[in-house]
Amino acid sequence: MSAWWTQAPARPDADRARDASARQARLTKPPGALGRLEPLVIRLAALQGQAQPRVDPVWIAVFAADHGVADERISAFPQAVTGEMLRNFASGGAAISVLARALDTQLEVVDLGTVNDIGPLDAVRRARIAPATANFCTQPAMSAAQLEAALQAGADSVAAARAAGTRLYIGGEMGIGNTTAAAALASALLRLPPEWLVGAGTGLDAEGIAHKASVIARALAWHAGDHAPMEWLRRVGGFEIAALTGACLAAAQAGLPVLVDGFIVSVAALVAVRMQPGVRDWLLFSHRSHENGHGAVLDALGAEPLLDLGLRLGEASGAALALPLLRLACELHARMATFEEAGVSQA
Repeated sequence: MSAWWTQAPARPDADRARDASARQARLTKPPGALGRLEPLVIRLAALQGQAQPRVDPVWIAVFAADHGVADERISAFPQAVTGEMLRNFASGGAAISVLARALDTQLEVVDLGTVNDIGPLDAVRRARIAPATANFCTQPAMSAAQLEAALQAGADSVAAARAAGTRLYIGGEMGIGNTTAAAALASALLRLPPEWLVGAGTGLDAEGIAHKASVIARALAWHAGDHAPMEWLRRVGGFEIAALTGACLAAAQAGLPVLVDGFIVSVAALVAVRMQPGVRDWLLFSHRSHENGHGAVLDALGAEPLLDLGLRLGEASGAALALPLLRLACELHARMATFEEAGVSQA
């Protein structure tokens, strides 16, 4: 039997897209006057299979995990922060916790493995695979079994979201060292030099960024080969990146639209699309982050994000900030009067 991630994604509903497009043409505004909100809502109509789409309820999942490559001193923060941030998520003090409350969305936090294990928390789902991935400078980051467990953690999150009636899925991440893993993975998949893709991450200076690029170059030389996307994920990815890849694959199979966050989530989405090209249909892109490599990943995905605010926080914060735009696009589409209803002359 084939592994679940080899199953083909669902297909958008072209008929509902035509219905939504026809409604947009009748609304009391000049054609195209709402700019990118118009094709956005038409696309949502196709993904949700209804001419007047809605995004609520929304599910936000944040996957947390540690990285062995942190041994190479590629972060401005100590590795203990990943576990400490789990407690901050649980107590409601993190940025995404604040945003999720303000936006009235479900927030799921998933512990996939931290060096600093803070123990069970009521608001955190424990799906621990190991305290951290291995240091991918000297060995693969994950075993095959660990990779499959991480992919499944993402699929399990999507299953929970669907059971809750979710119409839009957002994934986020937390993990000291994960911009290094994401840049290594993007460099391998896009065949671009690491120095084109690395950024400040948690706040590195120019010397720290150069060191991070050299660490990635050394790792990619060690792993050199014509590897499949999933194998690159195993070799230089992370538990949370793999979980996000699994979530993108499972959501696309289930016909659940995904609002993609920043650099790290976009790299996970790139892996999913390389594994199953039809996943791309189900991805909407929230923002362009301040991380150097994000633009290259977005270009590879043919993505035009909604916002460009210079963000580099992660946690799904950029996607959360873009969510009101999707909500308002749906409201305008559903509630604006048509020319006939308002008695307004057309051009």
